[in-house]
Amino acid sequence: MTSAAPPATAELFQRWLAAGKHGGMSWLERNAHKRIDPQQVLANAKSIITLAVSYSPCSVLNPPRSTGLIARYARFADYHDVLAGRLKALTDFLNQLAGEGTRSLWYVDTGPLLERDIAQRSGLGFVGKHTNIISRRLGNWIFLSEIITTLELAPDTPEHNRCGSCTRCLTACPTNAITAPFQLDARRCISYLTIELKGSIPVELRPLIGNRIYGCDDCLAACPWNRFAQEGSMMKPHARPDLATPDLIELLSLDDTAFKQRFAGTPMLRTKRRGILRNVCVALGNIGDDSALPVLEHAAQDTDPIIAEHAQWAMEQIRQRE
Repeated sequence: MTSAAPPATAELFQRWLAAGKHGGMSWLERNAHKRIDPQQVLANAKSIITLAVSYSPCSVLNPPRSTGLIARYARFADYHDVLAGRLKALTDFLNQLAGEGTRSLWYVDTGPLLERDIAQRSGLGFVGKHTNIISRRLGNWIFLSEIITTLELAPDTPEHNRCGSCTRCLTACPTNAITAPFQLDARRCISYLTIELKGSIPVELRPLIGNRIYGCDDCLAACPWNRFAQEGSMMKPHARPDLATPDLIELLSLDDTAFKQRFAGTPMLRTKRRGILRNVCVALGNIGDDSALPVLEHAAQDTDPIIAEHAQWAMEQIRQRE
C-alpha cells in the first residue's frame, strides 16, 4: 500500500507521455492530469492498494515450424475479465469494513494511474531497466491492479531498484527498442508494433519481428529475477493451450467470424482480424517456406489493404529465400 499523494515521478511521466505521442499512442494524453494526481481520480483519496497476480511462463520446447509466438500473458483468458470479479468483491469488502462514507475504486490496467510507479512506492516491486515492474518474489510475469480509496492505511516500505549492473534486457531486445536503461522507444517495441500500431509495420523492422504475432517477452524473459518466480494459481485454470503454438497458415485462413470465435475472451480479440493477420503475414515472411505461398496469395487479395500489403511482402521474402 502507498499513500495517494502525487508521485515523485511526474517529470518522468511527461517524458513517457511525449515518447508515447511520438510513437503513435496519443491516447496516453487523455486524462494525463489524473495520472500524476490521484486526487483527480478519487476526491479525498488517502491510500492506494496495489495487487499483483502471477501468470505461468508456460514455455514451449521445440515448437513446430510455421507456428507463431504469442506473448505469455495473452495465452490466457483476458486477465481484465478474470481479475474484475475478485477486485470488485475486495473493494466492496473494504468499503464495508471501513464503514459508511468510505469510497473506493478498482482498476485492472485501465485506470488513469501510474501503476508501475505506485507498485514501486508500495513495495510490490521495482521498475527495471526494461521499464517494466519486477517483483523479487514473482519475477516479471505479473499483472498489476489497484484499489484507490478514501480510507487511510499505513503505507508499506517502497522498493528500491535492484537491477545493479545487469543489462540483459537491453541486449535481449530484438529491435533495440530499449535505447538506454529505463528508456523505451515505443516506435521500435515489438509489443507496440504488433498490438497498438494500427497501420503498416515499418518495412525495416519486419525482419526483426521473427515469428512473433502478438507482443514480445524477450526483455522480460532475460531478467535474472525470474529464477525466484513462483507460479500463481489464479490464472492457471484460464490458460489457453491452443495459443501456445498457433499454426500461422491456419490463422491466415480465418475470416472475420472465425477470427472472433477463435480469440473470443482473450486479449488478442482487441487487436482485431486486421492486426493479427497482418502480424501473421510478417511472421510467415520471416520463417515460412513455399508451402505458405498459396494462403499468402489468397491473403494478398484480401479486401483489407493492410493485410494484402503485408501478404505481398511476405511472398517476396519467401521467394527470395527459395
